[in-house]
Amino acid sequence: MSDDSTQRFNRRTFLKATGVAGAAAATSGITAATPGREPGPKEDEVLVGVSAGKGDIEQTVSQYVPGDAEVVHKNENLRYVAVKFPSANSTAQQNFIDAVTKKDGIKYAEVNETLESQYTPNDPQFGDQYAPQQVQSDDAWDTTLGDSSVTIAVVDTGAQYDHPDLSGNFESDPGYDFVDNDSDPYPDVPSDEYHGTHVSGCAAAVVDNDTGVAGQGNTSLINGRALDEDGSGSTSDIADAVEWAADQGAEIINMSLGGGGYTDTMKNAVSYASDNGSLPICAAGNDGTNSVSYPAAYSECVAISAVDSSENLASFSNYGDEIELAAPGVDILSTTTETRGSYEKLSGTSMATPVTSGVAGLTLAKWDLTNSELRSHLKNTAKDIGLSSDKQGSGQVNAYNAVTTDPSDGGGGGGDGDSTTSSVSGTLDGYWDYDDYSYGWEYSSPSKVEVVLDGPSDADFDLYINTGTTENASPSNYDYSSTSTDSQESITIDSPDDSTDMQIDVDSYSGSGDYTLTVTEYQ
Repeated sequence: MSDDSTQRFNRRTFLKATGVAGAAAATSGITAATPGREPGPKEDEVLVGVSAGKGDIEQTVSQYVPGDAEVVHKNENLRYVAVKFPSANSTAQQNFIDAVTKKDGIKYAEVNETLESQYTPNDPQFGDQYAPQQVQSDDAWDTTLGDSSVTIAVVDTGAQYDHPDLSGNFESDPGYDFVDNDSDPYPDVPSDEYHGTHVSGCAAAVVDNDTGVAGQGNTSLINGRALDEDGSGSTSDIADAVEWAADQGAEIINMSLGGGGYTDTMKNAVSYASDNGSLPICAAGNDGTNSVSYPAAYSECVAISAVDSSENLASFSNYGDEIELAAPGVDILSTTTETRGSYEKLSGTSMATPVTSGVAGLTLAKWDLTNSELRSHLKNTAKDIGLSSDKQGSGQVNAYNAVTTDPSDGGGGGGDGDSTTSSVSGTLDGYWDYDDYSYGWEYSSPSKVEVVLDGPSDADFDLYINTGTTENASPSNYDYSSTSTDSQESITIDSPDDSTDMQIDVDSYSGSGDYTLTVTEYQ
């Protein structure tokens, strides 16, 4: 922390209105679902987020549910419930969303969107791998083959965890099935499943075992099955799997999936994962457009584009300002279920993503890094392959550079360099209260700034930011926001506008208590 930590904040405190906040004890619990809940898309459901401090989430929402609908699922950590309607995209759904979002303590309501695995199947043409060589994992193996203490969670379809080329790296408890709500993520129909097994092999098919192919390193694998055999899954199943992966202590969460737009439920899930030390690495999408898909577009996630064996952007790969790294994703040979022949080639940002996750795992075998430090180090050590930044980000991920470059040296290919951290503490007395800050920049033209709010567990504080203006940030006037159902908020801004001080608003949506606001700038 810099010596002038608190001096960088100019604090201005205001009261929004007079009144008394009604407080209720927040409950804790685990994910619960109605027996018989079907796998795959759930577009007949609405997800409703409940503010912390409002008591039991199911009771809070149930009083507003119409007679032909029912609460079928809840997640206490992410504080949402799923309300099922007789049909999808109905007028009743929209009427419910419009009505319930006006109720006290309801943070949001949104349709339970469907996400898809991000792959583009292609018939095999070549029998050799090129991905490990292109990202120089094979050169990195002279330094380390990996470390079983590092865990990659693959949130995907089921995976054949007893595959001869995967079993050595899958943990003894291989994962959880959020589709069938049981502790076995094995594919229901192995002949139809290939995505999750293929993704697992791209990241961590066992290296140096005289069998089949090699992943990027010998990292431990777990599988959160959130997609069905068709590669489709609901926002709620995927969000629950992300939360579970973070709770398992996974350093890396691979999400080779996407589709739809921004949702509060998924944003809260990846924020939860990031806050708990996991790094979500996500596929940019396969539409070939200048538009990075969600969840890759969330600031907590590392968005990955796909390149071919000539290091050109794949024709199908999405691109955009959110891209942070590129990796091989065309005709990638990896594991598949034995009933499908054990190995096959697939193409997609789905394949580029686990190649990156595997390199991240290999990196953690050598260096002890936080998720934020790992993210920066992968970008610092990426290889510039001559593409524009919206197509390659900092460059193509490079395992050799990542394991042989000391992170404290700050070398590599154009990611984050030196950093400085400042913090300030405060107290909010109730839903009418907020604190505004004007933050003076330490660096000229910082490459990135991270703003983190750590507040009380039984309250719901939100975070709002303005840049390039002297106007206070607020819930009705902001450039950036983080508004989960609790008081753990974070905002990351790449290349922030430093022409004026940064305006920060810490706002109590409900509840009271102490908080710490931390700002980290990167040169």
